[in-house]
Amino acid sequence: MTTPVITVTHGVVGYDGRPVLRDVSLTVTAGEVVAVLGANGSGKSTLIRAALGLVPLTAGAVALFERPLRRFRQWHRIGYVPQRLGAGGGVPATVSEVVASGRLARRGVLRPPGRADREAVAEALRAVGLADRAKDPVSTLSGGQQQRTLIARALAGQPELLVLDEPTAGVDAASQEAFAGALRGFVDGGGTVLLVAHELGPLRPLISRAVVVHGGGIAHDGAVPEPAGHHAAPDHDHVHPHGPEEPAGLWSAP
Repeated sequence: MTTPVITVTHGVVGYDGRPVLRDVSLTVTAGEVVAVLGANGSGKSTLIRAALGLVPLTAGAVALFERPLRRFRQWHRIGYVPQRLGAGGGVPATVSEVVASGRLARRGVLRPPGRADREAVAEALRAVGLADRAKDPVSTLSGGQQQRTLIARALAGQPELLVLDEPTAGVDAASQEAFAGALRGFVDGGGTVLLVAHELGPLRPLISRAVVVHGGGIAHDGAVPEPAGHHAAPDHDHVHPHGPEEPAGLWSAP
């Protein structure tokens, strides 16, 4: 029997009294690659943020790896990739330093990095095609390269589950291909992926199941639907905010 990795049961989320998710239930099992699709404002990013405890449910329940969210502590099993780095505009960190921060949940804050940590960082940088930029300041990277850095940070923690919020939105074709290659390697190694997307692009062949969110509910759960409308166009750029900044603690929690 396949093990549930994420289980949302009758989830409800509201902002300022306005309902965003309405009685949503979703189960992601080990080894799946699930894409959450939907228009801007449909609630798709809110769904994955609620599943990780980044926004509170007003009703319903969440379990991670079959453990209620409120009692879940094994954050090293999850790698989370937000939409934007938010660090390219002035944080004086190198690419390698940002990626190395993805090891904190696994090794703990007080223990210095060892050989396994350094090897994991190097492997993650190779996976996203940034090994040659390891010592460069993050601020010198393109938007797509910064997004690759975030994926490398998540991969460096060697998680079992990757959760990504629109990883290819508004980034260049080379970075989109690099994302697809990195995710393919992660899935081939037994990983599970839950990602939000507006359009799938090079990720499409990797997706085993699609969930379409519409009006705060799940309108489709099954095969990947064919793209339609202007969002299917390769030159469509879709970048938009999804609410407050994510807390930094998800990938560094002990």
